[in-house]
Formats: sequence, C-alpha cells, structure tokens
Amino acid sequence: MPPLLSGVPKDTRSLRCVLVASIVSVLFILALSLSPSSSSLSSPSRSSPASFLLSKSAAGVAASILSGIPGPYPPSLAYLISGSDGDADRLLRLLSAVYHPRNVYLLHLDLAASQEQRRSFALTISSVPVFRSASNVHVIGKADFADRRGSSALSAVLHGAAILLRLGANWDWFINLDASDYPLVTQDDILHIFSFLPKDINFVQHSGHIGWRESRRIKPVIVDSGLYDSSKSDVIYATQKRNLPNAYRLFSGSGSVILSRKFLDFCILGVDNLPRTLLMYYANIPSSHRNYFQTLLCNSIQFNGSIVNHNLRYTAWDEPRRQDLPRVLSSADLGNMTQSRAAFGARFERNSSVLDQIDRELLNRRPGRIVPGGWCLGDGGADGDPCSVWGSAEVLRPGPGAKRLENLVVELLAGDSFHSNQCKWE
Repeated sequence: MPPLLSGVPKDTRSLRCVLVASIVSVLFILALSLSPSSSSLSSPSRSSPASFLLSKSAAGVAASILSGIPGPYPPSLAYLISGSDGDADRLLRLLSAVYHPRNVYLLHLDLAASQEQRRSFALTISSVPVFRSASNVHVIGKADFADRRGSSALSAVLHGAAILLRLGANWDWFINLDASDYPLVTQDDILHIFSFLPKDINFVQHSGHIGWRESRRIKPVIVDSGLYDSSKSDVIYATQKRNLPNAYRLFSGSGSVILSRKFLDFCILGVDNLPRTLLMYYANIPSSHRNYFQTLLCNSIQFNGSIVNHNLRYTAWDEPRRQDLPRVLSSADLGNMTQSRAAFGARFERNSSVLDQIDRELLNRRPGRIVPGGWCLGDGGADGDPCSVWGSAEVLRPGPGAKRLENLVVELLAGDSFHSNQCKWE
C-alpha cells in the first residue's frame, strides 16, 4: 500500500512548490478547525471525517469487487475458535472446514474442560501433517472461563486476540467462532472477496436501539465469578441497578465479529484510554461480549466510519424470541442459509446431518479431511487427500460461494446502505 504522505520534493527552490505547500497547509489548518471534536464525551458524528471518507470509498470498493480485480496478495485471517467441555471433536471438524495455510488459528477449550482434554486435543492437532508443517495452529494451554451470561466471555475473546497479535505479525482480520458455528463458504472464497477490501473495515452487527436490553443487560449489576474463581460457579446479580451513562452512547449486537487488526491494536495496545474505560464499565454487565466492540467502535471517531452493520453470519430465531441464543439449524434451513449469502452459520448441533450436507454441497469436504483449496495439488482419488501435496498458499480457487459472498458484500457497501446503517443511535 503506498504511503499516505509522499516525500518532500528535492528541488525546494521552486516558488511554485512553496506556494502550493503554503496553500495546502492553510487548507489543512482550516479543515482541522472545522472538524468535529474527537472527545468520547460527544456522540458519534454522522459527518465525522472518518465516516465521510469511508462511506465515499465504500462505493469504490464495491465497484472494484464487481470489476474482478483483487489486491496483489490474498489477505490473512486470524481465527479464535472456542469450545467447552467435550467440544474437542467439534473444534477439530470446524478447524478442518476453515483451514488455510495463509491463516493463523488459536483454539480454546475453556476451563469447563479438563486439562487432560486440552493436552489430548493439542496432541491430536500436532498429529495432523498439514497443521504440523505449516505451524499455524495453536492451542491455549492456560485456559479461561467463558460464561456468556457474564463478562468472562469478553475477557476470553480479548485474551485470544492478544495472543494472536503476538503469534502472527501479518494477519489482517480477526474472526471468532464457536464450536456450534460452521462455514457456508470455503476459505478460498472468503480470502478472494476479502482481497478487495480495505484492511481497516470491520464487520460487526450493531444497534443503538437499547429497548428491552436496558432492563436485562445494561442496568443490572453482576459479578462473574469466572474472573476470579478457579472453579466455575454462577453469575451473581446485585440488588442495585445502574444508570445509563452519559459520557458515551451504548450499542449492542452479536458477540460474533470480524475485526481489523488495526482496531484490535487500538483495543489492546493503543494509548487512547477509551477501550479500557469501556472495559471497566462492561466488567459488571450481563453478556458484555455482545456490547463492548459495538460501543467501542461507534464511540471512537477513528473507527466509527469503518464499521459494516453485518457480521457475515446466518442465524435464525424462534418467534416470539424465547431465549438469548438463536435456534438450532437443520437441513430444512439449508436453502435459507445459502440465500443469505453469509460466510458462516450458527447454531448447529454436534454431528448434525446438515453439517454433512454443507460439507458435500457447499464446501466439497470429505469426512475427516480439510476443505481443498488452490494450494492443494494432490490428485484426491477415491479416498485420497488432495491437500497431502502442497502448492503456493497464494493461489486461490474461489467457487460459487465466492459469488454469493460477493453479492452480499457489494450490497452492504454499495449505495447508501453502508453509511445509513452505521452507528445509528435511537
């Protein structure tokens, strides 16, 4: 990517260059004086510089996708794949369905699982030749509790993101998956489409309409004992209620996100204190993993123009909604899954027949094998493994799933939909 600022011309004797530089400087100062304040005490401005520039470029990104000319190199994705007691086999199947040698993977069996399960799981991972050769699959040894009802789930995600920042210096986006998730497109499909995208874009489903969440997820004060107790116990509710904050506006949404590396650097390593301020606020709020990233993105003038109001997941809910989790998907939902054009689906039961159907019809994955991509050069025979022979990891072979995902991303970025659905507060 070319630098934002070009070098100063060597020939400084030219009066024309001096005049041009002076005019540019005056215009820059005027722009700064007219731009909105970046204080987190103010609401996210719909005309902020970041929002304006990203919304203007979004149509250009959509046009470049339609042109079929990707970036010079495929991107790299960092996956945090999480499960609990008894989920090792599900994590292995999910890993095989989303594996690509360009990516980096971090697997987390939370503290509800025994240390023996983690040790056995790590040995299983290391026994797979492609994982061992690429050295891009890692298992967290010192696990965390991750109770979705409290704040320990958010803590576990931030822990995983911090580890991934250390493990790989070149990945571009972070994706968190649960053991009950499953891909609906191949990694070649995703990497192909993401090669057209600016590296600072974030796919986060969010809403500023608090509604019923005010009484159930914001005002209650809770203590998640998973943050301090070595043995899992329940979330404790206090009798007091808190008031809504006026220093920033609250947003909520799905805990499943696709975040840019630049944003995660801001969350974990940045000098701005807003990420830590919000983390302290959400430490005692129910299901904070569904609110933290949404609120942080929309209250940061640096990033509120980079958020796409979609997480590229397909979910289905019972009507009327009877619980906080989406309903379990079955073979009857496969048509809706593909029509949604999403990259992932949730939730699936363990060894559900619809997963076998997705493997056959959408991923071209054989039982016990990795989804083949452009990097796989084996013949694949009757029972052969096409990924037993490697080629270049930069070679992508996108299929029909890429076209579905392309249509969705273009729809999200084209026209007014990108800007009009961004950080709306009600």
